[in-house]
Amino acid sequence: MKALQILKYGELKNGLSFSETSRPSINATDILIETKATGLNPIDYKLVSGGLKDMVPLNLPSTIGFDVSGVILEKGADVNGFEVGDAVYARVPQNQMGTVAEYVAVDSTVVSKKPENISFEEAAGLPLIGLTSIQALERVGLKEGDRVLIHAGSGGVGSFAIQYAKTKGAYVYTTTSTKNVEWVKALGANRVIDYKKEDYKSIVSDLDIVFDTLGDDYTLEAFQIIKVGGKVTSIASVPDEETAAMMGMKGYQLPEKFSKLIDAKSANYKLTWMQPNGEQLDTISAMVKDEKIKPITDKVYPFEDGIEAYLYLATGRAKGKVIINFS
Repeated sequence: MKALQILKYGELKNGLSFSETSRPSINATDILIETKATGLNPIDYKLVSGGLKDMVPLNLPSTIGFDVSGVILEKGADVNGFEVGDAVYARVPQNQMGTVAEYVAVDSTVVSKKPENISFEEAAGLPLIGLTSIQALERVGLKEGDRVLIHAGSGGVGSFAIQYAKTKGAYVYTTTSTKNVEWVKALGANRVIDYKKEDYKSIVSDLDIVFDTLGDDYTLEAFQIIKVGGKVTSIASVPDEETAAMMGMKGYQLPEKFSKLIDAKSANYKLTWMQPNGEQLDTISAMVKDEKIKPITDKVYPFEDGIEAYLYLATGRAKGKVIINFS
């Protein structure tokens, strides 16, 4: 089968190449998917650069990609709830990475049936951003009436998180650039902050939750704008001690500057390292079927233009998801 693989660490143009590889075999709990579409994510090109090789070591060459939608070709003997021919989608586990390929083997527990009212392309864009948003927001107990700031509302995670927070009854602030203000408003945000014209720190205060998707100074500034007892949930900063233990970081201690900020506000701080989860994908499917969540697709590229798709994603200009189509 044909697959897009990371051959070496470095620039996308040099590090990625199409290869002929063996079709994957399946274990008793796996299903084999004929790929119809793949969703691209920033973690993919960060792996190519080598920036994550200490956390996510790869045996190169390695097929790229984590999100997939397609049709079941085979299922293992212990697989229940799925049949050959089912349309499905998933975020594959790290040890089964490699969804920019004609066939993908994946553990059935992280798979969900594709909502019938969306395309394979739309479904392929949902798993990583949807699971990341749900896990990050639920980890700090998002509830009805919460006032929450979601950074980067036009990005993949931001655009999903806005919609999800609204389904929970939250009042949502978000940040974006001038050209995306009206587009992000249409997602349901209550107050869209144009960061090119406005300083978000002068607009929001005493928030219940800040969802930090950007890291660096944005994480530190989050503690300035939450209320006493407020919560900061991040996908882009340092681990909290609970998450560090889950990641196997023995003896880890939160940096002192974070500890001081947390203590000053009696705050709750969490970093989410997203985990594949079929049951949570089922929840996403139900929300999509009820039209409470709308997949947001920016561009769709044919499989043979997969490297160009990653180059576009790496510009940071995508509104919603960048997809590779295998049809």
